Amino acid sequence: MFMRLVQMRVNPDKIYEFKNAYERVIIPALQHTPGCVYAGLVHSLEEENDGISFTLWSHQDDALAYERSGKYAQLLEVSRPFFSESAEWRVQLSVDLRPEFWPVPPEPVVKSYGTDVSALKASGVPDGRAGSMYLRIMSMKLNPEKKREFVEIYHREIIPGLRQVEGCLDAYLAEGVRWDHELLSITIWSGLEHAKAYEATGEFDRLKQKVQHTFSNIALWKMAPDEEPLPGAQGIAKRAETRDDVAVRTYSIVLGKALK
Repeated sequence: MFMRLVQMRVNPDKIYEFKNAYERVIIPALQHTPGCVYAGLVHSLEEENDGISFTLWSHQDDALAYERSGKYAQLLEVSRPFFSESAEWRVQLSVDLRPEFWPVPPEPVVKSYGTDVSALKASGVPDGRAGSMYLRIMSMKLNPEKKREFVEIYHREIIPGLRQVEGCLDAYLAEGVRWDHELLSITIWSGLEHAKAYEATGEFDRLKQKVQHTFSNIALWKMAPDEEPLPGAQGIAKRAETRDDVAVRTYSIVLGKALK
């Protein structure tokens, strides 16, 4: 199985117009695309502009053929009216050397992942108008030397643990195709209250501790105003350490449909 995520900057005021276009045009087009077995549209709870088109494919070759055929580019144009306006601007000098500015169109980010079908209970994704269902994506960067150990622990302990949590419908693992050190833990929830309770009760932290030692532990530095600047160093910023080896996002499932 092969998973393709197309992350888009969606105008939050147009999310349900986008849902209608997705259902009316995009899903029927994908339904007639060889190898596409599922298509869904999800919307972030943390960032109102963050939307993802989520598709599953029988084989990677099917997804590549879809892109090469030009169908992806056609469906992207269907989606574009619902994107947020870009915050980036391009500038160049005109013939008479006057600067000209225009916005850069926001382009979706496409990421592809291999998924372990044997880990799924059923299809691994909800069908129809999902309504109150939620998708939770945990992105992890691993120490390459400990990747195999992480996968073994995930299948042996994490998935069974998640499936015993109230409201968790399924859990599975996806591995980056081009970024083989990045994996996604994907869980599907029957309600937001269950996903929140999973975090609040400490169950998320307990399960994460089982694999914490396999993370890459990449240290980044961000600049922050110095609360107590040194004498003669007023205005100097201090460096604060942060970690970028784990990121968690929760999405409401706007629409989902099994195609085969």
